[in-house]
Amino acid sequence: MAKSARPGYRCGECGHTEAKWVGRCPECQAWGTIEEIGVPRAALAKITAGVPGAPARPIAEVDVEAARARRTGVPELDRVLGGGLVPGAVVLLAGEPGVGKSTLLLEVAFRWAARDGAGGPSLYVTGEESAGQVRLRAERTGNVHEAMFLAAESDIGAVLGHVDAVRPGLLVIDSVQTLASAEVDGTQGGVTQVRAVTAALVALAKERGLPVVLVGHVTKDGSIAGPRVLEHLVDVVLQFEGDRHSALRMVRGVKNRFGPADEVGCFELVDDGIVGVPDPSGLFLNRRDTGVPGTAITVAVEGKRPLVGEVQALVAGGVLGTPRRAVSGLDSARVAMALAVLQRRGRIRLADADVFAATVGGMRIVEPAADLAIALAVASAAQEFVLPPDLVVLGEVGLAGEVRRVSGVRTRLAEAARLGFTKALVPPDAGRIPDGITAHVVPDLGSALSLLLDSVL
Repeated sequence: MAKSARPGYRCGECGHTEAKWVGRCPECQAWGTIEEIGVPRAALAKITAGVPGAPARPIAEVDVEAARARRTGVPELDRVLGGGLVPGAVVLLAGEPGVGKSTLLLEVAFRWAARDGAGGPSLYVTGEESAGQVRLRAERTGNVHEAMFLAAESDIGAVLGHVDAVRPGLLVIDSVQTLASAEVDGTQGGVTQVRAVTAALVALAKERGLPVVLVGHVTKDGSIAGPRVLEHLVDVVLQFEGDRHSALRMVRGVKNRFGPADEVGCFELVDDGIVGVPDPSGLFLNRRDTGVPGTAITVAVEGKRPLVGEVQALVAGGVLGTPRRAVSGLDSARVAMALAVLQRRGRIRLADADVFAATVGGMRIVEPAADLAIALAVASAAQEFVLPPDLVVLGEVGLAGEVRRVSGVRTRLAEAARLGFTKALVPPDAGRIPDGITAHVVPDLGSALSLLLDSVL
């Protein structure tokens, strides 16, 4: 007798495979995610060709008009989505509790319903609040419309029933972790339930051409809760970021099958809801008539959007035996590297000093283009010299102290010139410099420090 194929087991969280079932994945340490996979070879041999639902056509003959993106009415969100919501697309919006996910999507549902029936009614399904609680928030933010439907459900079957009854043009689920299916084992919000519910909503979206927006919870480390396959099933993954103590919020694209995956939209929480910020550069600056030691201006690029931001540093004499290193809004690894290069290549003693580095306005800068600004801000704080208030600094700093070229120098400088900056420190081979700004090429960190200390600028 032929020996039958042995089944395998795979983790639904990370994809790790095992020869036998275990309760905890040895790769990602997740509990209860190992499931049986594989089909006996005899079953595979019985698979025969079937009748396709539609014949294959040349790609040039496929109609794309029905798949055009439709604007949500929120320009900053449309910017991140690549123009709007594509019919049949499934969007996952994740963020920390209280960051404003429900407020934003309530605004989207209202704008969609208020388009004189052009996109059909919107259906907002909440599993975390009662219908009355959502209605109160909608009244406070002014998002009430007769074509906007609301349902409080936690069963996926009931949600599908509401979709059949309302026939909406947009479906919002808040949140996917609160839905469950009676036909699937597992607890509400568990790996099995989340995967089954998401698969059912994806199938519904593709079958009816219905755009679906899902709210996703995040874990304490900021990653999306639930199985990793959740991000693979959906078409678009958006991350809603923001400091609880700041009114600024950012929607950052993580995955997008229909547009750029690195765009960012800026919003501001106000008393009556959330509003888009089309020109956020001013939020990240603290403009002064005279310079202050320990500050440097740089230009970061989020997607296609240049954002002018301020890097601040403070160097104080260490009181305890171990000097402190505190970072806010910057990459701590790049700050540590900048401190090491400053001490070794710039001859600035920092080993026994407390160093604090931060950005202004809740902006987060992690790209290498801010290395030179970080280094000069720390050097300015340590040596008590002032950078000119109309100067912007661009460049990546290497371990040898060299200043390397960064992308989009012209775009960054054009944004700086628009805001009134007239001077710039740039790396070699920066390309064409826009009008209205004077660029000084600095090949290494020592050259930049010499220009500033000699008051050449």
